[in-house]
Amino acid sequence: MTDYELSPLPYDYDALEPHVSEQVLTWHHDTHHQGYVNGWNSADETLAANRDEGDFDGSPGAIRSVTHNGSGHVLHDLFWQSMSPEGGDAPESDLRDRIEADFGSYEAWEGEFRAAAGNAGGWALLVYDSFSNQLRNVVVDKHDQGALWGAHPILALDVWEHSYYYDYGPARGDFVDAFFSVVDWNEPASRYADLVGQFE
Repeated sequence: MTDYELSPLPYDYDALEPHVSEQVLTWHHDTHHQGYVNGWNSADETLAANRDEGDFDGSPGAIRSVTHNGSGHVLHDLFWQSMSPEGGDAPESDLRDRIEADFGSYEAWEGEFRAAAGNAGGWALLVYDSFSNQLRNVVVDKHDQGALWGAHPILALDVWEHSYYYDYGPARGDFVDAFFSVVDWNEPASRYADLVGQFE
């Protein structure tokens, strides 16, 4: 059984200021993200124990906990990698070309993504849909409601209130603006290249 661990942030806690405060990153990473890691490990332990004992009464709740906490862990890892102190630019090369091909223009993609972020009850994601072989924006509530089968996230924006309320209050749109000031396309571009190589 895998024991999941919380990876360190890829930058210092104060590295994204003034766009995301040191306090928010500390709480968000060390408390919220750690909670999803702990929840996933606990759910897997419950499922393993239930299998050993042949008693599956508690298994449905643990299975749901795996999808909720596991998705929370995966998406937070992507979220941290989607930002950096050197971010703030638009994507380049193949990913930029693909965004323009699938959405009509980078501006059209960004407008749609911002709309998704404003409506989501959890996450706005740019995903590679391996069934249709195209990029899509997806609204995911909580961590796992609204996900598309066969879709692989390449850019993640967390819009749960714990991501922004301390810094921006109810002004979620200001937080989305802040995200675009630190968005880093290097990791998403690498993930996109890997996916295209695998599926196309």
